[in-house]
Amino acid sequence: MNHIGTIRLKTDRLILRRFTINDAEEMFNNWASDDEVTKYLTWPTHQNIETTQGYINYCIHGYSESAFYQWVIESKETHELIGNISVVQINEEIDGLELGWVIGKKYWGNGYTAEAAKEVIEVLFDKVGANCICAKHDVNNPNSGRVMQKTGMKYEGILRQSGRNNQGIADMAHYSIIRAER
Repeated sequence: MNHIGTIRLKTDRLILRRFTINDAEEMFNNWASDDEVTKYLTWPTHQNIETTQGYINYCIHGYSESAFYQWVIESKETHELIGNISVVQINEEIDGLELGWVIGKKYWGNGYTAEAAKEVIEVLFDKVGANCICAKHDVNNPNSGRVMQKTGMKYEGILRQSGRNNQGIADMAHYSIIRAER
């Protein structure tokens, strides 16, 4: 793959960009501190803004790497930060990438996550040269699966007890899209 790092992207309603340290308060307030939002995530709810600042500093440091993909999702209309989307795993042997995302509860049900994911998928296929892009979700969180379907990913099946999140060990539903299916 030809890694290009986290480049600025735009959709009809969204800007996907790199985090800055000034984003900490909005990230903390809009999604990272909400137990309902982080219920099925692999990272714990942020208990204080210092945790959020630490995460953003990790991202800022990571941006120096060409194989680091971590976008904050910003509304074009309101300039509010509504979530983030990232490549959570890279498999160079098969030109494969796994996506993960989170969006604030206030923004659920508006199609923002699918819109952001579609744009990221296009860039990963067209500019990075990915062959397969996948995502997975806890079977108890079907809304995440609907986002995967909206991006064109196909349901692959359930791997029992194959993941861990804030609920413990979980059965995970797997989805993917390959370059030839686009």
